[in-house]
Amino acid sequence: MAVNMGDVGARLALRFGPEVDGWLAEVPIVAARLASRWGLVLGEPIEGGASSVVLRCRWPDGTPTVLKLSPDRALLVEQTKMLSVFASSGRVPAVLATDAEAGAMVLEEVLPGIAAEDMPRTSLPQRWGEMLAALHAVPPPAGWPWDLRGRFEESFARISRRLSEPAIGARIDQATWQRAIQRCETLLDTQTTLVLLHGDLHLGNALDGGPSRGLIAIDPKACTGDPCFDAVDYVVAGAGHEGVATRCQRVATACGLDGDRLYAWSRVIAPMAVIAHLTYDGPEPVIDELLTLTR
Repeated sequence: MAVNMGDVGARLALRFGPEVDGWLAEVPIVAARLASRWGLVLGEPIEGGASSVVLRCRWPDGTPTVLKLSPDRALLVEQTKMLSVFASSGRVPAVLATDAEAGAMVLEEVLPGIAAEDMPRTSLPQRWGEMLAALHAVPPPAGWPWDLRGRFEESFARISRRLSEPAIGARIDQATWQRAIQRCETLLDTQTTLVLLHGDLHLGNALDGGPSRGLIAIDPKACTGDPCFDAVDYVVAGAGHEGVATRCQRVATACGLDGDRLYAWSRVIAPMAVIAHLTYDGPEPVIDELLTLTR
């Protein structure tokens, strides 16, 4: 199995630190062992993802599948539960096999699998709305342990460490960061409608499942909270295109969401989006538009 671990390692190190290199060195061995056990034919790695290695493969009967491995074994176990909960929506991939100890799962491959960010912008708001309607119709299981407040506490704590990096601290200061936290607290305190959210539904985590299935959501971090949250990454990605405000209006209308709350959520996550763009050399006009949202 030929896997370019250089690019993968750089991506995962941002989340897990340099110690992830030891785990990466074992990935080809673990993948080969699992392939032997499950009868998989391993293929090439798939780009993307900040917490896992994903390899294209085939199930013994020829079904196109993907093998996903993560150093965060607990996260993978959580995702297995979340995919199971959302299965009735028809808007997530089916789980075919799991190995919690190895931190691995096999999923059906979503085909044609075009990421939402590469699909026509004119029809995407309606398709996004249909996906959200299906996902949000799934009732939260009794005693579901994760909520949006907890997700943000984790995200703010984890990402705030990067403010000490000179290139990031020069653009996002502590006052900006605290303003985002306060805006988040206000929105969390005024939630009225609570649904089971995907929790990480950006344009790379929604794939084209074909005419019969529509958009399929991958890599859920399911939590209960404001339905607007599952559209906010899509809205913020309007920076540098039609603009965040214009996209917010279109998405809110197509998805039946409160446009004012959706825009307010975009101001919460704008500094996080700035950090992502600074990390990957994003366009300055996009960064400038997002910085305006943080003020």
